[in-house]
Amino acid sequence: MKVLIKSPWGSDESTKASFAFQHANAFAEAGHEVRLFLLGEATNLMKDQVLNAVTPVGWPPLRETFAQTVEHGIPVNI
Repeated sequence: MKVLIKSPWGSDESTKASFAFQHANAFAEAGHEVRLFLLGEATNLMKDQVLNAVTPVGWPPLRETFAQTVEHGIPVNI
């Protein structure tokens, strides 16, 4: 199955911002073809200083989750 996940949430909503990456990783691990589409504030997550600063409640830091996203080869469009 092909899955497109879009997210407008950025560093001001760190937990919500991480969900797009968490879900994308889960779909990829289940064997689906996934693509992320970031818009609005979420585009700032692709800046290293922002990515390194986002720590969602109850989840690993976004930099760790994003590293998994890269390992899965999931395209991130902004």
